[in-house]
Amino acid sequence: VMAILCLATSLEDLKQRAAKMIVAYTYDGKPVTVDDIEATGAVTLLLKDAIKPNLVQTLDHTPVFVHGGPFANIAHGCNSVRATKAALKLGDYCITEAGFGSDLGAEKFLDIKCRLAGLKPNCVVLVSTVRSMKYNGGVAKEDLTKENLEALKKGSVNLGAHIENLKKFGINVVVAINHFYADTDAEIQFIKDYCAEKGAQVAVTKCFAEGSEGSVELAEKVVEACKGESGYKPLYSLDLSIEEKIETIAKEIYGANGVEYSAAAKKSIAEFNKLGADKMPVCIAKTQYSLSDNAKLLGRPTDFTLHIESVELSNGAGFVVCRTGSVMTMPGLSKKPAAYSIDIDENGNTVGLF
Repeated sequence: VMAILCLATSLEDLKQRAAKMIVAYTYDGKPVTVDDIEATGAVTLLLKDAIKPNLVQTLDHTPVFVHGGPFANIAHGCNSVRATKAALKLGDYCITEAGFGSDLGAEKFLDIKCRLAGLKPNCVVLVSTVRSMKYNGGVAKEDLTKENLEALKKGSVNLGAHIENLKKFGINVVVAINHFYADTDAEIQFIKDYCAEKGAQVAVTKCFAEGSEGSVELAEKVVEACKGESGYKPLYSLDLSIEEKIETIAKEIYGANGVEYSAAAKKSIAEFNKLGADKMPVCIAKTQYSLSDNAKLLGRPTDFTLHIESVELSNGAGFVVCRTGSVMTMPGLSKKPAAYSIDIDENGNTVGLF
């Protein structure tokens, strides 16, 4: 339902997508849709207000649409098409988020959302940190505040993989180094030099500490990168088979040697082909902690096989979902939810939100 909400271009489109949702199968294997059980109108009615983009603002009073929330590790990971198109009409520049790196949010944004919505982005902002690169270089979390150029160099291959992945879509890449207090000048300079070698623009952003003033350089480089026509192109053709699409993503984006399917996954693909799903894009559910399907493989893993455990059809959304490795589709929650700290005092003031 979240995917349908985010990909729908209008209330009528939402209704048509909802009608196609498969809710069950008959004993002889035929799909039963929302339309078959005559619930299309009721489902659409429940979503008639949810489809409207929600306008809020940043601390610097910049308008922002917050609309939709499919997680990029288990779904297509983008905000709604309606919010993006509204922002494109209302502002000179529209910046939209696709979470969890080039292997998850970005690949799905570019291969699913942009393709289905007719969007052509001019630039990708790839956010990285000194800390994350040192972590990918094998440094323990408690030691990330210490300067370690050797680990930074070792972990830089992860950033390099993301830059190369994004360039495969024909789009300019600007790397934003999200600055932390413990980052040293030597570490920042190393990343700048590394990005230059990879052919990507780079800017240090201190927006967390300094607000918009801390990201002027980044904004200027993004504006420059957006000049001219977009060179965007999807990674694969919809005419390829489901297996060929999966293999293309696995090899080109993850760096896998090949793909291995469980018996259940093979059976599902064969069934979905009969329903016409072979012409749909694929959405791969994968860990966000590694370019591979194994969360423990950091940096830029090589010589691994992507394991497809199961395949499902999101018929209303219009894509095939493939679960890899041991990925959980229920988001993990913290041991101490934020709700424990939220309260209202005797004067009616909200406390504990921040």
